Amino acid sequence: MSDAFTEDQLEIARVAFARPVTFLMGASQIDGLPPADLPEVAFAGRSNVGKSSLINGLVNQHHLARASNEPGRTREVNFFVMDVGPRLVDLPGYGFARASKKTVNQFQNLGRAYLRGRPNLKRVYLLIDARHGLKSVDAEALDALDLAAVSYQIVLTKADKIKAHEAEKLVAETLKAIAKRPAAFPRVIATSAEKGTGLPELRAEILLACSQGTV
Repeated sequence: MSDAFTEDQLEIARVAFARPVTFLMGASQIDGLPPADLPEVAFAGRSNVGKSSLINGLVNQHHLARASNEPGRTREVNFFVMDVGPRLVDLPGYGFARASKKTVNQFQNLGRAYLRGRPNLKRVYLLIDARHGLKSVDAEALDALDLAAVSYQIVLTKADKIKAHEAEKLVAETLKAIAKRPAAFPRVIATSAEKGTGLPELRAEILLACSQGTV
């Protein structure tokens, strides 16, 4: 995976993400979003896939995004602002949440509305648990992203929980599964927020998607 980037590109990305990153706001209504004046990248995925942990790992902060073992905890669109670079956006998870069906629909519809109507959104990073791979509930998300013509890239999380050769096989299988999807970016990254695996490449991918610096 690192062959996709030079050492200089990885270093530029490391420095960018080492600068201060702060929580900006959480929006519970589409009309409460911040102005679309900066490039944004969004993180989406099944509930409990590790979105908050991945964001924290990317910026080297343990408690920036609120991680929880309780699925469905993120019920707002949460914005984090980098000192230099794009805003990072944590979207409500899908698939399972310990809440009423009405409440689940409300915060998941908020995420869909954000994806459809955000002109400064440069890419969505769709997180998939490496222990399980793509599931039918993920296919629904892929369909929605393709329909909205939003560029998205698959990021495998918790790759440290499987063997290295299994991760390589899963990357290949995932690439094959999305090969004909029009909005899918043709690289898949296997990551581990706990071990740091894949995070340098993901940082570089984010800067590339947002055309920041010389990456």
